[in-house]
Amino acid sequence: MNALRKYFDKIKPNFEEGGKLHAFRSLYDGFETFAFVPSTTGRVGSVSVHDAIDSKRIMSLVVIALVPALLFGMYNVGYQNALAAGQLENATFWGMFFYGFLAVLPKLIVSYVVGLGIEFTVAQWKNEEIQEGFLVSGIIIPMIVPVNTPLWMLAIAVAFAVIFAKEIFGGTGMNILNVALVTRAFLFFSYPSSMTGDDTVWVAQSAICGLGFDVPEAFSAATPLGELAQGAAATTTSLCDQIVGLIPGSIGETSVIAIALGACLLLWTGVASWKTMLSVFVGGALTAMLFDATLAPENVGAHIPWYQHLVLGGFCFGAVFMATDPVTSARTEGGKWIYGFLIGFIAVTVRVLNPGYPEGMMLAILLMNVFAPLIDYCFVSANISKRQKRLTNK
Repeated sequence: MNALRKYFDKIKPNFEEGGKLHAFRSLYDGFETFAFVPSTTGRVGSVSVHDAIDSKRIMSLVVIALVPALLFGMYNVGYQNALAAGQLENATFWGMFFYGFLAVLPKLIVSYVVGLGIEFTVAQWKNEEIQEGFLVSGIIIPMIVPVNTPLWMLAIAVAFAVIFAKEIFGGTGMNILNVALVTRAFLFFSYPSSMTGDDTVWVAQSAICGLGFDVPEAFSAATPLGELAQGAAATTTSLCDQIVGLIPGSIGETSVIAIALGACLLLWTGVASWKTMLSVFVGGALTAMLFDATLAPENVGAHIPWYQHLVLGGFCFGAVFMATDPVTSARTEGGKWIYGFLIGFIAVTVRVLNPGYPEGMMLAILLMNVFAPLIDYCFVSANISKRQKRLTNK
């Protein structure tokens, strides 16, 4: 570490005012502050200290928490490819994993290159430090899209989300909508035929660098929620596979176990709010029970067990990694309960009542992102009123 510190100190003059690489000052600052905690401190009266950990370390912890779901997603991409090709008995664990790795890696690269490229450019233009928020968004975005999403399509969506959902509001910490979900929403509404789960969109179809198998063109696949939306009486996948994650779906959203490992880390470190996370599941479960008891039998989605609603689609992933986003979620302690509960309620409501869109988590979180400030305002105002009454009664 001392050698790395000396190296940064040696090249730093090149990036300072008057240096030959001054145009890349923000880039240098971003790498330096990521590798080492800055020695500068805020002046008294200019900042509010919440805790001892800085935002870069928080983002790093979230990325680590996402790794289990990402690694499993890579394996599942290879598994679904072998299953669709009818070659599962001829496939090996490492063969399927590395196939998925090669299929997912380009999406990670495009996400980071486009997103960070825009952030570096804006930071240099505004003469500001590079913010670290996209460190998490950049890895989440490839995890919440189908594996067959074209790279050019992903690049356009990332650019749109970073510019119009983040930078236009002032950058990291100022955005009101989750950047990764805005990317997903842009893809869904701009290119619905590639995002709705029709036909083979959820399964990688071609061999890559000698790994994987070519899937027959006539093969079609749908997610379990897609099957229910199409009127199937039950999904073709077992509850065990749904929990383990060996089902078609977005790259990082299928494995409840892998997501739970990440949730444990976030809760243990205090990075994510357990109140928000728990209330999302409670809201979803109670809403599913309500629909099961009241809606007609013809509505197949209303009558699957409540626990299946929680393990299918992006429900778990959204509850753990996106509903708990500290920037776009409710921040008051009471508000977290309301915010999370309504996300669960809206997600299941959209699934059940809108068969054209079987996955409601994206819309639920984005809608509640908009109302999170109002929820916090109500709780803060109520608290102020209570304190004023206490003062006047004394």
